[in-house]
Amino acid sequence: MPRPGLAAKENEPETPRDVDLRELPRPVRAELRSLTPELAEVVGAHLLMAGQLIDTDPRLAYAHAEAARRRAARLAVTREATGEAAYAAGEYAVALHEFRALRRMNGGIEFVAAMADCERALGRPDRALKLIREGLDAKPDFGQRVELRLVEAGTRLDQGQAAEALRVLRAEIEASAGRGSRKARAALRYGYADLLEQTGDAEGAERWFAAAAALDEDGETDAQERVARLQGMVLEVDEDALTSESGDEEAAEDHADPDGDDDAGESAAEEPLGDEGHDEETWGDDEAQDDEAQDDEPQDGEARDEEEHDQQTREDDE
Repeated sequence: MPRPGLAAKENEPETPRDVDLRELPRPVRAELRSLTPELAEVVGAHLLMAGQLIDTDPRLAYAHAEAARRRAARLAVTREATGEAAYAAGEYAVALHEFRALRRMNGGIEFVAAMADCERALGRPDRALKLIREGLDAKPDFGQRVELRLVEAGTRLDQGQAAEALRVLRAEIEASAGRGSRKARAALRYGYADLLEQTGDAEGAERWFAAAAALDEDGETDAQERVARLQGMVLEVDEDALTSESGDEEAAEDHADPDGDDDAGESAAEEPLGDEGHDEETWGDDEAQDDEAQDDEPQDGEARDEEEHDQQTREDDE
Protein backbone atom coordinates (compact mmCIF):
# COMPACT_ATOMS: atom_id res chain seq x y z
CA MET A 1 0.00 0.00 0.00
CA PRO A 2 1.50 3.37 -0.99
CA ARG A 3 1.92 6.17 1.51
CA PRO A 4 -0.84 8.79 1.84
CA GLY A 5 -1.12 10.92 -1.25
CA LEU A 6 1.14 8.74 -3.42
CA ALA A 7 0.27 7.20 -6.73
CA ALA A 8 0.89 3.51 -7.22
CA LYS A 9 4.17 2.48 -8.83
CA GLU A 10 2.55 1.74 -12.16
CA ASN A 11 1.27 5.34 -12.31
CA GLU A 12 4.62 7.00 -11.67
CA PRO A 13 5.98 9.31 -14.40
CA GLU A 14 8.17 7.81 -17.08
CA THR A 15 11.89 8.13 -16.63
CA PRO A 16 12.98 11.28 -18.48
CA ARG A 17 15.19 10.69 -21.49
CA ASP A 18 17.94 12.81 -23.02
CA VAL A 19 18.61 14.76 -19.82
CA ASP A 20 22.01 16.10 -18.88
CA LEU A 21 22.80 14.94 -15.36
CA ARG A 22 25.63 17.47 -15.24
CA GLU A 23 22.88 19.99 -14.46
CA LEU A 24 22.46 18.38 -11.05
CA PRO A 25 24.36 20.02 -8.18
CA ARG A 26 27.77 18.47 -7.53
CA PRO A 27 26.82 17.08 -4.06
CA VAL A 28 23.85 15.29 -5.65
CA ARG A 29 26.04 13.73 -8.32
CA ALA A 30 28.47 12.64 -5.62
CA GLU A 31 25.73 10.75 -3.77
CA LEU A 32 24.55 9.09 -6.97
CA ARG A 33 28.00 7.54 -7.46
CA SER A 34 27.12 5.01 -4.76
CA LEU A 35 24.61 3.49 -7.19
CA THR A 36 25.22 1.43 -10.29
CA PRO A 37 25.66 3.62 -13.39
CA GLU A 38 22.32 2.49 -14.82
CA LEU A 39 20.41 3.16 -11.60
CA ALA A 40 22.20 6.46 -11.03
CA GLU A 41 21.07 7.64 -14.45
CA VAL A 42 17.41 6.82 -13.73
CA VAL A 43 17.41 8.28 -10.22
CA GLY A 44 19.31 11.36 -11.36
CA ALA A 45 16.87 11.99 -14.21
CA HIS A 46 13.90 11.92 -11.83
CA LEU A 47 15.70 14.21 -9.37
CA LEU A 48 16.54 16.65 -12.14
CA MET A 49 12.90 16.82 -13.24
CA ALA A 50 11.73 17.24 -9.65
CA GLY A 51 14.01 20.23 -9.22
CA GLN A 52 12.93 21.81 -12.48
CA LEU A 53 9.20 21.39 -11.83
CA ILE A 54 8.87 22.15 -8.12
CA ASP A 55 7.93 25.82 -8.65
CA THR A 56 5.64 25.36 -11.65
CA ASP A 57 4.08 21.92 -11.13
CA PRO A 58 4.78 20.73 -7.57
CA ARG A 59 2.59 17.65 -7.83
CA LEU A 60 4.47 16.35 -10.87
CA ALA A 61 7.73 17.28 -9.18
CA TYR A 62 6.59 15.24 -6.18
CA ALA A 63 5.82 12.25 -8.42
CA HIS A 64 9.33 12.40 -9.93
CA ALA A 65 10.96 12.74 -6.51
CA GLU A 66 8.99 9.78 -5.18
CA ALA A 67 10.07 7.72 -8.20
CA ALA A 68 13.69 8.51 -7.29
CA ARG A 69 13.09 7.67 -3.61
CA ARG A 70 11.57 4.29 -4.44
CA ARG A 71 14.75 3.30 -6.25
CA ALA A 72 17.26 4.75 -3.77
CA ALA A 73 15.60 5.28 -0.41
CA ARG A 74 18.90 5.09 1.48
CA LEU A 75 20.23 8.25 -0.17
CA ALA A 76 19.66 11.46 1.75
CA VAL A 77 19.27 13.36 -1.51
CA THR A 78 16.20 11.35 -2.57
CA ARG A 79 14.60 11.80 0.86
CA GLU A 80 15.30 15.54 0.73
CA ALA A 81 13.87 15.88 -2.77
CA THR A 82 10.73 13.94 -1.80
CA GLY A 83 10.26 15.98 1.36
CA GLU A 84 10.63 19.31 -0.37
CA ALA A 85 8.41 18.35 -3.31
CA ALA A 86 5.75 16.86 -1.02
CA TYR A 87 5.84 20.05 1.07
CA ALA A 88 5.39 22.18 -2.05
CA ALA A 89 2.51 19.95 -3.19
CA GLY A 90 0.71 20.21 0.15
CA GLU A 91 1.37 16.58 1.14
CA TYR A 92 2.37 17.58 4.65
CA ALA A 93 2.23 14.16 6.33
CA VAL A 94 4.60 12.72 3.71
CA ALA A 95 6.88 15.76 3.87
CA LEU A 96 7.06 15.51 7.66
CA HIS A 97 8.01 11.83 7.45
CA GLU A 98 10.83 12.57 5.00
CA PHE A 99 12.15 15.52 7.00
CA ARG A 100 12.17 13.35 10.13
CA ALA A 101 14.17 10.73 8.26
CA LEU A 102 16.69 13.37 7.17
CA ARG A 103 17.01 14.65 10.72
CA ARG A 104 17.80 11.14 11.91
CA MET A 105 20.35 10.75 9.12
CA ASN A 106 22.35 13.92 9.67
CA GLY A 107 21.22 15.34 13.01
CA GLY A 108 20.93 18.83 11.51
CA ILE A 109 18.24 21.45 12.01
CA GLU A 110 17.95 22.77 8.45
CA PHE A 111 14.49 21.24 8.04
CA VAL A 112 13.10 21.93 11.51
CA ALA A 113 11.21 25.03 10.34
CA ALA A 114 9.59 23.03 7.52
CA MET A 115 8.76 20.23 9.98
CA ALA A 116 7.12 22.76 12.30
CA ASP A 117 5.15 24.20 9.40
CA CYS A 118 3.96 20.69 8.50
CA GLU A 119 2.80 20.17 12.08
CA ARG A 120 1.01 23.51 11.87
CA ALA A 121 -0.68 22.50 8.60
CA LEU A 122 -1.72 19.18 10.14
CA GLY A 123 -3.46 21.03 12.99
CA ARG A 124 -0.89 20.37 15.73
CA PRO A 125 0.24 23.86 16.82
CA ASP A 126 1.71 22.71 20.16
CA ARG A 127 4.03 20.29 18.38
CA ALA A 128 4.93 23.03 15.90
CA LEU A 129 5.92 25.42 18.70
CA LYS A 130 7.90 22.68 20.45
CA LEU A 131 9.91 22.07 17.28
CA ILE A 132 10.49 25.81 16.88
CA ARG A 133 11.89 26.04 20.40
CA GLU A 134 14.21 23.12 19.68
CA GLY A 135 15.39 24.82 16.52
CA LEU A 136 16.04 28.13 18.27
CA ASP A 137 17.86 26.41 21.15
CA ALA A 138 20.27 24.88 18.62
CA LYS A 139 21.67 28.35 17.78
CA PRO A 140 20.70 28.41 14.08
CA ASP A 141 22.18 30.80 11.58
CA PHE A 142 20.25 33.95 10.76
CA GLY A 143 18.42 32.53 7.75
CA GLN A 144 17.24 29.48 9.68
CA ARG A 145 16.23 31.67 12.61
CA VAL A 146 14.08 33.83 10.33
CA GLU A 147 12.36 30.73 8.93
CA LEU A 148 11.62 29.50 12.44
CA ARG A 149 10.24 32.88 13.54
CA LEU A 150 8.00 33.14 10.47
CA VAL A 151 6.49 29.73 11.19
CA GLU A 152 6.11 30.68 14.85
CA ALA A 153 4.24 33.86 13.90
CA GLY A 154 1.95 31.93 11.57
CA THR A 155 1.22 29.39 14.27
CA ARG A 156 0.42 32.13 16.78
CA LEU A 157 -1.93 33.74 14.28
CA ASP A 158 -3.68 30.39 13.74
CA GLN A 159 -4.27 30.27 17.50
CA GLY A 160 -5.86 33.72 17.52
CA GLN A 161 -2.77 35.36 19.05
CA ALA A 162 -2.33 38.11 16.46
CA ALA A 163 -0.61 40.54 18.85
CA GLU A 164 1.93 37.90 19.84
CA ALA A 165 2.53 36.96 16.20
CA LEU A 166 3.35 40.58 15.40
CA ARG A 167 5.50 40.93 18.51
CA VAL A 168 7.58 37.89 17.56
CA LEU A 169 8.50 39.29 14.15
CA ARG A 170 8.91 42.86 15.32
CA ALA A 171 11.30 41.75 18.08
CA GLU A 172 13.34 39.78 15.55
CA ILE A 173 13.55 42.80 13.24
CA GLU A 174 14.75 44.99 16.08
CA ALA A 175 17.28 42.43 17.31
CA SER A 176 18.75 41.79 13.86
CA ALA A 177 18.91 45.32 12.45
CA GLY A 178 21.71 45.49 9.89
CA ARG A 179 22.73 41.85 10.39
CA GLY A 180 22.18 38.78 8.26
CA SER A 181 21.74 38.39 4.53
CA ARG A 182 19.56 40.80 2.60
CA LYS A 183 17.45 37.85 1.43
CA ALA A 184 16.64 36.76 4.99
CA ARG A 185 16.03 40.33 6.14
CA ALA A 186 13.68 40.87 3.19
CA ALA A 187 11.77 37.68 4.06
CA LEU A 188 11.43 38.81 7.68
CA ARG A 189 10.06 42.22 6.73
CA TYR A 190 7.76 40.69 4.11
CA GLY A 191 6.32 38.34 6.73
CA TYR A 192 5.78 41.23 9.13
CA ALA A 193 4.08 43.29 6.42
CA ASP A 194 1.82 40.39 5.50
CA LEU A 195 0.77 39.99 9.12
CA LEU A 196 0.06 43.72 9.38
CA GLU A 197 -2.20 43.54 6.33
CA GLN A 198 -3.98 40.45 7.66
CA THR A 199 -4.65 42.24 10.94
CA GLY A 200 -6.05 45.34 9.24
CA ASP A 201 -3.08 47.73 9.30
CA ALA A 202 -2.87 48.56 5.58
CA GLU A 203 -0.73 51.66 6.13
CA GLY A 204 1.85 49.80 8.18
CA ALA A 205 1.79 46.91 5.70
CA GLU A 206 2.54 49.28 2.82
CA ARG A 207 5.60 50.68 4.60
CA TRP A 208 7.00 47.28 5.49
CA PHE A 209 6.36 45.78 2.07
CA ALA A 210 8.35 48.74 0.72
CA ALA A 211 11.14 47.95 3.20
CA ALA A 212 11.14 44.33 2.03
CA ALA A 213 11.21 45.38 -1.63
CA ALA A 214 14.22 47.62 -0.97
CA LEU A 215 16.15 44.58 0.29
CA ASP A 216 14.81 42.10 -2.29
CA GLU A 217 17.37 42.74 -5.02
CA ASP A 218 16.53 39.58 -6.97
CA GLY A 219 12.76 40.03 -6.86
CA GLU A 220 12.17 36.74 -5.05
CA THR A 221 9.05 38.13 -3.36
CA ASP A 222 6.13 40.13 -4.74
CA ALA A 223 6.75 42.89 -2.20
CA GLN A 224 6.78 45.65 -4.82
CA GLU A 225 3.48 44.44 -6.27
CA ARG A 226 1.97 44.36 -2.79
CA VAL A 227 3.06 47.99 -2.27
CA ALA A 228 1.48 49.01 -5.57
CA ARG A 229 -1.75 47.22 -4.74
CA LEU A 230 -2.02 48.83 -1.33
CA GLN A 231 -1.25 52.26 -2.78
CA GLY A 232 -3.88 51.67 -5.44
CA MET A 233 -6.48 50.88 -2.77
CA VAL A 234 -5.71 54.14 -0.97
CA LEU A 235 -5.78 56.22 -4.15
CA GLU A 236 -9.10 54.73 -5.17
CA VAL A 237 -10.70 55.67 -1.87
CA ASP A 238 -9.34 59.23 -2.03
CA GLU A 239 -10.52 59.66 -5.61
CA ASP A 240 -14.04 58.47 -4.77
CA ALA A 241 -14.18 60.77 -1.77
CA LEU A 242 -13.13 63.79 -3.80
CA THR A 243 -15.42 62.97 -6.72
CA SER A 244 -18.42 62.64 -4.46
CA GLU A 245 -18.03 66.30 -3.49
CA SER A 246 -18.48 67.43 -7.14
CA GLY A 247 -15.70 69.97 -7.06
CA ASP A 248 -16.52 71.42 -3.68
CA GLU A 249 -13.05 72.63 -2.70
CA GLU A 250 -13.91 73.12 0.94
CA ALA A 251 -15.22 69.57 1.24
CA ALA A 252 -12.23 68.28 -0.68
CA GLU A 253 -9.94 69.92 1.83
CA ASP A 254 -11.83 68.14 4.60
CA HIS A 255 -10.95 64.84 2.95
CA ALA A 256 -7.25 65.66 2.46
CA ASP A 257 -4.68 63.90 4.58
CA PRO A 258 -3.13 66.60 6.76
CA ASP A 259 0.00 64.53 7.27
CA GLY A 260 0.50 63.41 3.67
CA ASP A 261 2.24 60.29 2.43
CA ASP A 262 4.92 61.84 0.24
CA ASP A 263 7.72 60.43 2.36
CA ALA A 264 6.29 56.91 2.65
CA GLY A 265 8.99 55.42 0.43
CA GLU A 266 11.75 57.10 2.41
CA SER A 267 10.24 55.94 5.68
CA ALA A 268 10.03 52.38 4.41
CA ALA A 269 13.67 52.40 3.36
CA GLU A 270 14.63 53.49 6.86
CA GLU A 271 12.34 50.78 8.30
CA PRO A 272 10.75 52.92 11.01
CA LEU A 273 9.16 51.09 13.87
CA GLY A 274 7.01 54.13 14.60
CA ASP A 275 4.20 53.74 17.11
CA GLU A 276 2.90 50.45 15.81
CA GLY A 277 3.64 48.85 19.19
CA HIS A 278 1.80 45.73 20.14
CA ASP A 279 1.40 44.22 23.57
CA GLU A 280 4.50 42.35 24.61
CA GLU A 281 2.59 39.74 26.49
CA THR A 282 4.22 36.76 28.10
CA TRP A 283 2.56 33.66 26.82
CA GLY A 284 2.20 30.40 28.61
CA ASP A 285 4.26 27.35 27.94
CA ASP A 286 2.82 25.78 24.80
CA GLU A 287 4.75 22.53 25.01
CA ALA A 288 2.66 19.43 24.39
CA GLN A 289 1.72 17.77 27.67
CA ASP A 290 1.69 14.25 26.33
CA ASP A 291 5.02 12.86 27.60
CA GLU A 292 4.74 9.94 25.23
CA ALA A 293 4.56 12.12 22.13
CA GLN A 294 8.00 12.40 20.53
CA ASP A 295 8.93 14.42 17.42
CA ASP A 296 10.06 11.33 15.56
CA GLU A 297 7.02 9.27 16.49
CA PRO A 298 3.90 9.51 14.31
CA GLN A 299 0.47 10.09 15.76
CA ASP A 300 -2.64 7.93 15.42
CA GLY A 301 -3.10 6.63 11.88
CA GLU A 302 0.24 8.11 10.87
CA ALA A 303 2.03 5.24 12.65
CA ARG A 304 0.29 2.66 10.48
CA ASP A 305 1.08 4.64 7.32
CA GLU A 306 4.77 4.89 8.24
CA GLU A 307 5.04 1.17 9.04
CA GLU A 308 3.63 0.41 5.59
CA HIS A 309 6.00 2.96 4.08
CA ASP A 310 9.03 1.44 5.84
CA GLN A 311 8.07 -2.03 4.61
CA GLN A 312 7.72 -0.64 1.08
CA THR A 313 11.13 1.04 1.38
CA ARG A 314 12.76 -2.22 2.47
CA GLU A 315 11.19 -4.01 -0.50
CA ASP A 316 12.39 -1.25 -2.85
CA ASP A 317 15.95 -1.53 -1.50
CA GLU A 318 15.98 -5.31 -2.00
